[in-house]
Amino acid sequence: MALETLEVKGKIIKILDGGFSTQLSVHVGDKVDGDPLWSARFLATNPSAVLATHLDFLRAGSDIIQTNTYQASVGGFMEHLGTTAEESLKLIASAVELAKEAVRIYSTEKEGVKILIAGSLGPYGAAQHNGSEYTGAYDKFLTKKIIKDWHRPRLETLINGGVDLLAVETIPSKTEAEGLVELLQDYPQAKAWLSFSCLQDGKSLADGSSLKEIVEKCLSIALPGQIIAVGVNCIAPRCVAALLEQIKERGGTSVPLIVYPNSGEQYVVSEGWCPGDSRDPLEDFITDWLDIGVRYIGGCCRTYAKDITKIRDIVELWEMANLNNLAKNLEHSKIPNE
Repeated sequence: MALETLEVKGKIIKILDGGFSTQLSVHVGDKVDGDPLWSARFLATNPSAVLATHLDFLRAGSDIIQTNTYQASVGGFMEHLGTTAEESLKLIASAVELAKEAVRIYSTEKEGVKILIAGSLGPYGAAQHNGSEYTGAYDKFLTKKIIKDWHRPRLETLINGGVDLLAVETIPSKTEAEGLVELLQDYPQAKAWLSFSCLQDGKSLADGSSLKEIVEKCLSIALPGQIIAVGVNCIAPRCVAALLEQIKERGGTSVPLIVYPNSGEQYVVSEGWCPGDSRDPLEDFITDWLDIGVRYIGGCCRTYAKDITKIRDIVELWEMANLNNLAKNLEHSKIPNE
């Protein structure tokens, strides 16, 4: 797909959606996070709720929505739903169709909008249901080949389904990060953002690797123009700025920054989401992130559609206050826009 297909008309800062399973719980009334398939189960059991969740985020102000495939995997569906490999891939494809249908419906409600669909490609750890997307512990025994072979069917299904770009997200491991960027090389027309799962030390991936070094490595091996943004997600808001500054220190590129943090709570496999460092609401940090250079912003776990509306309102005020500088910078930026 050409870079021009990633335009969002009239937008310099792009608003993402929020925590899909969090908002989905509004519609299904079930404890989504405790399920071994998380929100992906509802592709099979309640697709109308998946559609409604996408619409919630669109109506809240999202310019980009992600497919409900973060935890989706062939092996996971086969184990927990009893599907075949072919049926599992069809479920992943159905997630793209549900996102497209949501965009179609929303377009009838608000004319002239340009919405993008990002195919969510969560890490290997997310499908293991053991919290390893927050530790990257599997980096010790998974090779790049294993990682690429595991991700490829999901990635191909999303691309063939017609997503506008890929959300390569919550990546906790050096090996997985490099393997995914190498895998993307096999699909040169695909665009993607890279978003990492990090420690709260302000400088490291979840597996302890240097964030700055792995960002430099990934961008050095990626095809030109294939990575449209790089950043972090699913981390407490107060930890974000230091990580973004680490990314900004890498040299040789002007790829925009992306961030979509969680609420500040912590996920414990045996207990679910527990109170964490959530003293300050997400919206208190947004202008600081925009000043650092964030151009894609949304929410992750434990953020609702109402939080996306708050983000949108703050972003619009910031854009108005910084309009002249943004217009000048846009001429020299790689941000997809008109």
